[in-house]
Amino acid sequence: MTYHVPLADIRFTLKELAGLDQVLALPGYEEVGADIADAVLRENARFVEQAVAPLNRVGDRQPAVWKDGAVATPPGYVEAYRDYAQGGWQGLLHPVERGGQGLPKLIAATANENINSACLAFSLCPLLTDGVIEALLTVGSETLRDVYVPKLVSGTWTGTMNLTEPQAGSDLAQVATRAVPQPDGSYRLTGQKIYITYGEHDMAENIVHLVLARTPDAPPGVKGISLFVVPKFLPDANDAPGRRNDVWCASLEHKLGIHGSPTAVLLYGAGKGEAGEGAIGFLVGQENHGLEYMFIMMNAARFAVGQQGVALAERATQQAVAYARERVQGRAVEGSSGPVTIAHHPDVQRMLLTMRALTEGGRALSYVTAAACDLSHHHPDAETRARNRAFYEFLVPVVKGYCTESAVEVASLGVQVHGGMGYIEETGAAQHYRDARILPIYEGTTAIQANDLIGRKLLRDSGATARHILQAIGATLEELRAAQADASPEDAKALALMHANLGRAMQAQQQALEFMARTAMTQVRAVFSGSVPFLMLTGVLLAGWQMARAALACHRRLRSNDGGTAEWSPEFLRNKLATATFHGAHILPRAVSLSAAVQAGDVVDACAAYSDIS
Repeated sequence: MTYHVPLADIRFTLKELAGLDQVLALPGYEEVGADIADAVLRENARFVEQAVAPLNRVGDRQPAVWKDGAVATPPGYVEAYRDYAQGGWQGLLHPVERGGQGLPKLIAATANENINSACLAFSLCPLLTDGVIEALLTVGSETLRDVYVPKLVSGTWTGTMNLTEPQAGSDLAQVATRAVPQPDGSYRLTGQKIYITYGEHDMAENIVHLVLARTPDAPPGVKGISLFVVPKFLPDANDAPGRRNDVWCASLEHKLGIHGSPTAVLLYGAGKGEAGEGAIGFLVGQENHGLEYMFIMMNAARFAVGQQGVALAERATQQAVAYARERVQGRAVEGSSGPVTIAHHPDVQRMLLTMRALTEGGRALSYVTAAACDLSHHHPDAETRARNRAFYEFLVPVVKGYCTESAVEVASLGVQVHGGMGYIEETGAAQHYRDARILPIYEGTTAIQANDLIGRKLLRDSGATARHILQAIGATLEELRAAQADASPEDAKALALMHANLGRAMQAQQQALEFMARTAMTQVRAVFSGSVPFLMLTGVLLAGWQMARAALACHRRLRSNDGGTAEWSPEFLRNKLATATFHGAHILPRAVSLSAAVQAGDVVDACAAYSDIS
């Protein structure tokens, strides 16, 4: 099935919900007007639809291949990546002085979503490169920035992050890779890293690894981890790839999905390099601060993976809708002269609307998060920057956890819509499900995101950020109530339903927060037993809030009769209002049951004590 970038919904979400005009007015973006933003959107849509989307099925059926330490990516990947780099897409949000285009994160977020929709496996390579660039720009020395950042921004070189090891898993305190200092200021690294996405490939002339390792005198645990730059080829005097470093790909993992993306096992110090035994690396920042630095990259990657959830959900939804409109089977439940397409059946409609509502709710949530990041860096008022920084940091684990879990649900529904053809590989619906199932795991499982949300974000400021968000939702509730007065009977009913269910979801969130405030100091296990339900509750509420704002925007546009003469047609606005109404009716009510699960956290411990699971 052909993928099309949902330009109308992207534009609507950018302007009506994420505040694109406000972001473009920030200091530093004087040269970026709405016309440039729109040109980027249109050109990105053309590129991903023509050059990247056709690779999706190819990579699934013809995965990356390992042979004698080298990796050949699927057919078409090398050419598409060359076009990607030459088009300047890697540098969208990076500084102009480093070779980038200096665009807001909000605009880059749309391009990232689109390339992930087009081909998730292909997009993982530039996703990780972005993280390496951000880490080096934040904590790297000027020398490291000068040597590596321009090459990474141009797409000439690509980047990876190397965290876990066979014995460590998510417990990075167990990292054992060693980094021994050398007289010239470099380090020699020895050890093994696993699950390294694009750790070896043939698409770029060099690969820059960010590696967690321990120096000989490092303290135990996470406090003794340092961060190093380890290139596949050591840059020569002209910053071109020189000697082969002692880092080698031992094998590739055979995965459930995302087959086109090579997931490597890397050996450091196998004695095969041209520069002697032990991979030569360069310290980033100070020794023993590696995990702190890596979180810079991890936060960027976690937001990006959340967007992958939105992107995959979009593609699965497009395919399911197209199939449902064409597949003729059964008569209409109210009676019909003959068979109808399955898009007429009530439960298929419910599934398709659920898919669309979850997708568009996730898109709105991710774009609002990206806008908060831009405001946190560029707004002239310090207090506004701080407030948006807290908002952004609060939302990152929600975007990652909620949007990836939603992608699994959407892809699963897509298989269901296809019926028997859903689990037949030739339709492609099964690929979306297999690919989606990986997203809630890598870059930190949903539980890790939920623990971060509660432990580092919620409890850190005693719930202040969460309360500010609830105040903003309260303002939207008032707008929903007021809008009913001048709405048509049909729209007034929809707005009233959304008002009621958003209010109930907000109350459910408040009850969950009160429970955690009461029990955090005395029943910590009870709080963390409900951490994932709390994250999902937060995602349901915040996505529902954005969909309520979307409904209000549609109502305003339709009432002022500018829907047909401005940017969106009346048909689009009616469709968007219908999706928002469905979200309010079918998705927002989940908040009540999720809140009940949060408040029953102590039941998990009690049941586990009397069961045979532990």
